[in-house]
Amino acid sequence: AERPWVCKPVMAAPPPSAPGEPAPPPPPLQYSLLLQHLVGDKRQPRVWDPAALGGIPCPPKSEEQKMVERVMESCPFKAALACVGGFVLGGAFGIFTAGIDTNVGFDPKDPYRTPTAKEVLKDMGQRGISYAKNFAIVGAMFSCTECVVESYRGKSDWKNSVISGCITGGAIGFRAGLKAGVIGCGGFAAFSAAVDYYLR
Repeated sequence: AERPWVCKPVMAAPPPSAPGEPAPPPPPLQYSLLLQHLVGDKRQPRVWDPAALGGIPCPPKSEEQKMVERVMESCPFKAALACVGGFVLGGAFGIFTAGIDTNVGFDPKDPYRTPTAKEVLKDMGQRGISYAKNFAIVGAMFSCTECVVESYRGKSDWKNSVISGCITGGAIGFRAGLKAGVIGCGGFAAFSAAVDYYLR
């Protein structure tokens, strides 16, 4: 227990400096207090504000720039861009699959004859063109459908990809029957949802 009659040492305050004498040096700053203000609980994060540094000048857009933006955000432009991208991707995929296929260039009437390089290249080109056309049609249909669905809903989320994937897969599968259309709708919708989830 603390004894009230025991005298405790009292730190004497530094004597005031005379008018002509220099002021006494301040007490040294404790390292632990400094760390609390730098990385401890008392640290206050500074919010980065571009306006504090003057900001980035943003000149007003001209009418030509606005028109170009409207064209690039329109559904026909997106569908055309997806069509071109699908054509290139499908052509590359078709040539790749033809390159690893051992039956490319063989004549079914004479299977023992070795095909020439010209026949192999011809078959690779035909398969590449076929894949390119199919990919271009699917890409254009999906992009155009997604743009229409997004414009109708007024939102940009994962539901647009799922709905447009279902419509595209169903339209492609319905050519082989109702069952194939339902399977195509579900499969393409699931694939679109997975791609959208991965990209986001």
